[in-house]
Amino acid sequence: MSEPAFDRDRLLAWMAERGVDQTTLDHPAVFRVEEGLELKAAMPGVHTKNLFLKDKKGRLWLVSARQDTVIDLKSLHRVIGADRLSFGAEALLFDTLGVRPGSVTALGLINDADRRVTFVLDRRLAEADVVNFHPLTNTATTALRREAFDRFLSKIGRQPIVVDFEAGAVV
Repeated sequence: MSEPAFDRDRLLAWMAERGVDQTTLDHPAVFRVEEGLELKAAMPGVHTKNLFLKDKKGRLWLVSARQDTVIDLKSLHRVIGADRLSFGAEALLFDTLGVRPGSVTALGLINDADRRVTFVLDRRLAEADVVNFHPLTNTATTALRREAFDRFLSKIGRQPIVVDFEAGAVV
């Protein structure tokens, strides 16, 4: 496994150079959505959960949703046009997004230069005023206004598949 092109410091510098305004807060490591709820309560915006998935045909998927979203992996594949889904292996996660389990983030798409990963975004995140993601490490949280997150995606050339998880449909 080679080292990813971007780590936290390089990501934040890249964002600053491109006018992607953000605020990053350092904190103790957080591995699961349930951890650090009091920390999250003090931070404005919507907090996220991020799933790195692989389908039966070997296609890779990153799902970013509001932290309280229920994601049914048994039916999601039909909604997004995938084959049956399961969690992607740690080595594959590191090779494509440059992160380890517990640090999965939409910001990791910056490391997917080969565009192997299809990005699925929760409608509620797409519409949120502020979204919070790990900046490639689970020892910090980066807050982005909607315009800044859209700018980030535009700068890396990504257009997400937006899904309304409550309706079970692509928007």
